[in-house]
Amino acid sequence: MLFSILAIVAGFILLMWSADRFIEGAAVSARYAGTPPLVVGMLVIGFGTSAPEMVVSAMAALDGNPSLALGNALGSNIINISLILGLTAMIAPLAVHSTIIRKELPILLLITLVLGVMLWDHDISSIEAWLLLAAFVSIVGWSLLSALRSRKSQLPAEVEQQVMPQSMTLSRAIFWLVTGLVLLVASSRILVWGAVNIAQELGVSELTIGLTIVALGTSLPELAASLAAARKGEHDLAVGNVVGSNMFNSLAVVGIAGVIEPISDVGAEIFWRDWSSVLFFTALLLLTAVKLGKAKTISRLEGGVFVLCYLSYNIYLIQGSVG
Repeated sequence: MLFSILAIVAGFILLMWSADRFIEGAAVSARYAGTPPLVVGMLVIGFGTSAPEMVVSAMAALDGNPSLALGNALGSNIINISLILGLTAMIAPLAVHSTIIRKELPILLLITLVLGVMLWDHDISSIEAWLLLAAFVSIVGWSLLSALRSRKSQLPAEVEQQVMPQSMTLSRAIFWLVTGLVLLVASSRILVWGAVNIAQELGVSELTIGLTIVALGTSLPELAASLAAARKGEHDLAVGNVVGSNMFNSLAVVGIAGVIEPISDVGAEIFWRDWSSVLFFTALLLLTAVKLGKAKTISRLEGGVFVLCYLSYNIYLIQGSVG
């Protein structure tokens, strides 16, 4: 048990570090290749915060543990809205831009509903997984085209300053791109191995481990990005980071895992307990944003409500596993 816990801790640390190096190398390499900064900025934030979930879920599926992959995706979505957005709002009340309410949040709710339809029969087939990936590619393409048509956003410049060091050479960027990718895969395998071992020794399902320990660990980039954005007053970036990451998780993370290994026989609780929780938190965020009124902020009190809901979900989850 101790060795498995150490493997999870080491896997998390290496995963976070290698994800940063990989994204940094990819961003600088793209800049040298002449990719527009706006495109690089959006992809760095999107893939940067969701890379751990994608790689961990892919490794879990390759190792024959698709339930762990699905639990990672759903658990990360729950954590992103309830814990991360809740904690961020408790530290600094979040102002929400109207475009997020009009466009991104309804799209996220629609994606969540589509995923629920697929999970109604308690599995994700290969065809459904490919459909999720196709939707993911379509949304990324649409987002990039929309951003390229509107040059008003300052987000690319901010991202370029934070994650694309001007002094890095092309050869060094390629080195970190390759090294980061290799370490991402290696750390993910260590993490999945430790998580599966703990699940077996504790007698709980791999799905439960994915929903709790693994999901919390792979959501650390979203937490860091949202807290940093809130401290700098970039509230739209903090909320948009969570919304975008949840889109990535529902479409790309589940899609990649389902393409590698169809997710089947996961049990009715995945729909009634876990997906329903994702839907609840997504709808709660949308309702909170819509009713913002004159202040147009997610208050500290509302952030506290999100965190309490997260704690309640985990208590219920643990009690069910123990029972």
